[in-house]
Amino acid sequence: MRLLHRMKSTQIPRPWYQSPAGVLAATLLLPPVGLVLLWLRPGTGVFKKVLGSFATFILVGVYLYAFGVRLIPDGSGIPKILTVHRPDAQAEAIERHRAEQRAHAVSPPVEVNEAAEPTRSGTDAAAPAATAAPSGSTYWTDFRGPNRDGRYDQAAIRTPWPKEGLPLAWKQPCGGGYASFSIANGRAFTIEQRRDREVVAAYDLKSGRELWTDSWAAFFEESMGGDGPRATPTWHEGKIYALGATGVFRCLDGATGKVVWSTNILEDAGAENLSWGMAASPLVIDEKVIVLPGGSRNNSVAACDKRNGQIIWTALNDKQAYVSPIQATLAGKRQLIVVSSSRVVGLTVEDGSLLWEYPWKTQYDINASQPIVLDESRFVISSGYGHGTALVEIKAEGEKFSARTVWENNGLKSRFNGFVLHEGHIYGSDEGILVCLEAATGTRKWKGGRYGYGQLILAGGHLIITTEDGDVVLVRATPEKHEEVSRFSALSGRTWNNPAIADGYLLVRNDREMAAYRIVF
Repeated sequence: MRLLHRMKSTQIPRPWYQSPAGVLAATLLLPPVGLVLLWLRPGTGVFKKVLGSFATFILVGVYLYAFGVRLIPDGSGIPKILTVHRPDAQAEAIERHRAEQRAHAVSPPVEVNEAAEPTRSGTDAAAPAATAAPSGSTYWTDFRGPNRDGRYDQAAIRTPWPKEGLPLAWKQPCGGGYASFSIANGRAFTIEQRRDREVVAAYDLKSGRELWTDSWAAFFEESMGGDGPRATPTWHEGKIYALGATGVFRCLDGATGKVVWSTNILEDAGAENLSWGMAASPLVIDEKVIVLPGGSRNNSVAACDKRNGQIIWTALNDKQAYVSPIQATLAGKRQLIVVSSSRVVGLTVEDGSLLWEYPWKTQYDINASQPIVLDESRFVISSGYGHGTALVEIKAEGEKFSARTVWENNGLKSRFNGFVLHEGHIYGSDEGILVCLEAATGTRKWKGGRYGYGQLILAGGHLIITTEDGDVVLVRATPEKHEEVSRFSALSGRTWNNPAIADGYLLVRNDREMAAYRIVF
């Protein structure tokens, strides 16, 4: 016994890397090495090794996240793209590029004081005079075009496209966010996230040169959808109406970028922001500009005076969605169509009175796809998240209006992707796959073409599709079959932003770059 005791007392101690402290130190410094040492360590049970492995994997995730590594989900919410997130590097790239632009410019762009934080004015504010005569049309001044329906009819487009793609006019870095462009007087307007500020920017349509910017301190972050502002600015009679993701709402002079008035629609309504931020583009109608703050005290919808931002009327108590309001004449009545988180409603333009309502509720209260008017009494609505598509008819009996379902099915489930109407048929993305439905009956004509959760617009009897991966695709808009005509790579990275067309240029962007292509003969 004494001999055994002496042998135990004289055993060689374990190396440092087999001690608990050594394994822990190795795991903190180099997690893969620590994991190997953990499993090679004698005397440690399997349960403790599995538990330690789980903790090590969590630590690896924390380290990768700290170094900017992100798993970016696609439109279905499934992690798809592994990337390194470096917002400062993106901002520096933009700053270098714009400095080079200014250095080579013939004349300097308009300088705007970005430090100014104006409040809403109670009187009409005179806009600064334009520095040059405008050139170009005022055709595409709204989100998804003149009627917010994704339809381009200004001129014939080039088809088919060259094998190498449409001619590139310009391409350059831009800030984050998911807004599209409004285009007027030879300028393209959008809103971006640059560092910790939301930035409204005006670009020369032909060259891409940045002409002016206006910004304010705001940074909306969301891990699933992504960071940055969502709502496309609206151009109207020389003014830009821009809404940020956190509710900042500004009217700017389109020629100079000077602030005419400013407010915050969430603060005005006493409303909380949505999970994915303010996304509905302002709608200008008559003397009013319509916004959707989503308050619960009869201020879910608000009409502001377009001249000074003062509230004219408010309506409803609905939690809002991510759909921009549209105007239409249905059953002989001019009205606003608003899609909230639980229903579609028709409101009077004059005072926001409720004309009719149609239940439309999805999982998670997410409605994010624009309705489209079919004719003088019917419109189409579509959503994903456990829903589908419906054709709704509005009827008038005296002063009363009602809404009824003509048909409803799940043949098209449009999450946040626009759909279009052409010659009696609906074309849209059914969970990432292109489909064609007969508008009168809802019958599916075909399904084909996997373009992910990108966007599409209609032009010249064709669908122009920006895929989720940044390609631009030309597909014939025909109920006969799916027929892809042309395709080329336009952007890099996840592309959810809507394209825009005006004056011969196709504009596309995502959260890192923007480009313009010549699309008219």
